[in-house]
Amino acid sequence: MTQDPYSAAAASAARLAELTGSARHDIAVVLGSGWAQAADAIGPAETQLAFADLGGFPAPTVPGHQPAVRSVRSGQLSVLVFLGRTHMYEGHSPATVVHGVRTAVAAGCRSIVLTNAAGGIQERLAPGQPVLISDQLNLTGQSPLTGPPPPDGYPSRFTDLSELYSPRLRAVARAAAPDLAEAVYAGLAGPHYETPAEVRMLRGLGAGVVGMSTVLEAIAARHLGAEVLGISLVTNIAAGLSAERLDHAEVVAAGQRAAAGLGSLLASLLPGIG
Repeated sequence: MTQDPYSAAAASAARLAELTGSARHDIAVVLGSGWAQAADAIGPAETQLAFADLGGFPAPTVPGHQPAVRSVRSGQLSVLVFLGRTHMYEGHSPATVVHGVRTAVAAGCRSIVLTNAAGGIQERLAPGQPVLISDQLNLTGQSPLTGPPPPDGYPSRFTDLSELYSPRLRAVARAAAPDLAEAVYAGLAGPHYETPAEVRMLRGLGAGVVGMSTVLEAIAARHLGAEVLGISLVTNIAAGLSAERLDHAEVVAAGQRAAAGLGSLLASLLPGIG
């Protein structure tokens, strides 16, 4: 981005308000690989916009991610549903990867729900199972807060991440789905999958699920004062823990198979989140 990332997000949020006719939104939901059908369960789309209409959003190149955002009405709440995201492994900077989250906060969202497809490391996690993220390991070697300091009026870049994933929102999720598993999410740069040795390392570090997104978005959202809720869908068992070979097409297919149920879960959470 040639423009500073905060101004770019503010410009995208202004364009979003203009095109949707909504001055502000309450909650943003970022959908992971293959989750697009989950958007239908959240609520009817009042408007659907291409990323290209908002500025600052490159089109995702990964199957299972659509280059669009919906403005959805869920009860009394206005919800932004991102049907896809971009990743660093596509060649993007951290600022570009978190542009959607920063745009959502600039549009008024005080709660950000981040979802993803993940490999299961923790015992008893099975493909098709949703997992509540309790904390994260950012192993990408990057942060969205590096570079020049934020402009005047924005929080310090030295952000406290002690409660990165909101205890309040996690309590809402557990109340809505008492049997929801909970785990630490390890975020790696990708796009290759982890080796069995790396999976053993991650297990030793306390990770229960592993993926290639989310960690930078969570940091960016928390930096701007938003509450963050994270939900992973286990789409495969991590390398070395299963005889199955890892394949992105199967990751997308697993997300598609579970999407309707995941959408219903998200819809049940939104009233307590807003």
